[in-house]
Amino acid sequence: MSAEASTHVRAWTAALTRALNGADAGSVGALFERDGFWRDILAFTWTILTFEGREAIEAMVLANSERLRPIRFELDGAASEDGEEAFLRVETRIGRGRGHVRLQRGLARTLLTTLEELAGHEERLGDARPLGIVHEARRGRRTWLEERQTEEAELGRARQPYCVIVGGGQGGIALGARLKQLGVPTLIVEANERPGDTWRKRYKSLVLHDPVWYDHLPYLPFPAHWPVFAPKDQIADWLEAYVKVMGLNYWGGATCRRAEFEDSGKTWRLLIERGDKTVELRPRHFVLATGSYGKPRRPEIEGAAAFGGPILHSADYRSGKDFAGKACLVLGSNSSAHDICADLWEHDAIVTMIQRSPTTVVRSETLMEFGFKDLYSEEAVAKGMTTDKADLLFASIPFRLMPERQRELYRRIQEIDAPFYAALAKTGFLLDWGEDESGLMMKALRTGSGYYIDVGCSRLIIEGEVKVRPGVGIASLSPARAHLSDGSSLPADALILATGYDSMTTRLAEMASAEIVDRVGPNWGYGSGFRNDPGPWLGELRNMWKPLPQEALWCHGGNLHLSRFYSKFVALQIKARMEGFETPVYAPTC
Repeated sequence: MSAEASTHVRAWTAALTRALNGADAGSVGALFERDGFWRDILAFTWTILTFEGREAIEAMVLANSERLRPIRFELDGAASEDGEEAFLRVETRIGRGRGHVRLQRGLARTLLTTLEELAGHEERLGDARPLGIVHEARRGRRTWLEERQTEEAELGRARQPYCVIVGGGQGGIALGARLKQLGVPTLIVEANERPGDTWRKRYKSLVLHDPVWYDHLPYLPFPAHWPVFAPKDQIADWLEAYVKVMGLNYWGGATCRRAEFEDSGKTWRLLIERGDKTVELRPRHFVLATGSYGKPRRPEIEGAAAFGGPILHSADYRSGKDFAGKACLVLGSNSSAHDICADLWEHDAIVTMIQRSPTTVVRSETLMEFGFKDLYSEEAVAKGMTTDKADLLFASIPFRLMPERQRELYRRIQEIDAPFYAALAKTGFLLDWGEDESGLMMKALRTGSGYYIDVGCSRLIIEGEVKVRPGVGIASLSPARAHLSDGSSLPADALILATGYDSMTTRLAEMASAEIVDRVGPNWGYGSGFRNDPGPWLGELRNMWKPLPQEALWCHGGNLHLSRFYSKFVALQIKARMEGFETPVYAPTC
């Protein structure tokens, strides 16, 4: 059956190849369902776009196929047993990549294409790796260490980097590693002293809620003994080791104070404060990789000055060890709020969660079984599912189709864990599944908030160990007391603000002009039209991993999975510009 299925897909890819090389847009469109989707990551458009319907697909083909010829699509491995899915290899005049197609009745429902390497500028990996030694006697020979020390001493001083990444967390170092392998002189600038401090300095009980198979970094996956859910200090040490092993140029204790783009020379002028010195860098490209979000959101509360106790944002919270026996209020009900409530309870505090709005809660065990198992699990690995394949499959689902798939998942989860949700609701805790019932993943993509993967705090809420005041906010504070929006009040010795973060562009506003910030606009969300993710429909995340309205500026970030996957494409875009490739960014008119 698989041989027959593969033959079927090969016929489709051959027809697509012929039509593209003939610039026959109508024949290309006829290979898709009338409302089919083509998601392209750089290969045909030099950006990240999803085309919905034959008309949009045909318009893209007319605009781009001629400059990319010759174009070739081939099957990459065997098709699925039913002949409806297959991985693909994609090649154009520019370079090579991979893709994925889903067929229904011989027509494409979805097609994903990616550009993964530039012709003539491939990464030196595997058989192409450097030898590492010259097998001959040579005077003045320099060791690897000497070469490395020279590079570290010169870059940013005697020699300017081509790219500067501001932000040295997982996103910054993943991108730095990709650029290193492509031969792009890159400097990572991080305000914290050590790589990993962005994790190391968070609250002591923080543990990843995503499984290890989902979180690998580029080139260097976590070892086989690594825990499924890694503690934050273990992640911090891994990131620090990664920077050293990958040979990244990393300035810790360095803050970008000013970023100006000079149109005349097409360069950035970055003022970097490092210790008691200010260094001027002049890169051609500037990447903002300060995290998925920006500055901590700290609501102003009347009477805060008179409160008397500590008021901390979750970004500043470290441990509940100083709060034993004290009445602690946690404002917020998403991931950090739950983690902090559990940590406070473990340190014998009296804890109340102030829940202003409903939260999507999913038990970790259930999500691992039904949400991650097919792509990111030991079982998936045993069946031949590599991280690269899993990432492609995840990326192959257009945003338009994703909510319905997620609704099916969360309907199943609600049925399986019905007793759990009934017990949680009985406490008054406000549950929801998103405005369209699509659950946690869509909330993460639309707004990056509103959810919690339960790793223990929900039991504390159900058992009354952590109290919840649902549907209210804090109207004002007075000495040792919080006055809620429903007119009631609570004793309070400390207040933790688990109130989230602003957009990443608030970090940009600390460095760049208002003109640049306004030109770029907000990031994250895809125009779903739901709360905090206004339209118009974009079909891709706003201003992430692709060319921005501001030339030579890039936004890169996300969790470990997104940082790993999209770092490849940010790096390729920068490398292409360094090598003088023509990079016409396709901007559809419809």
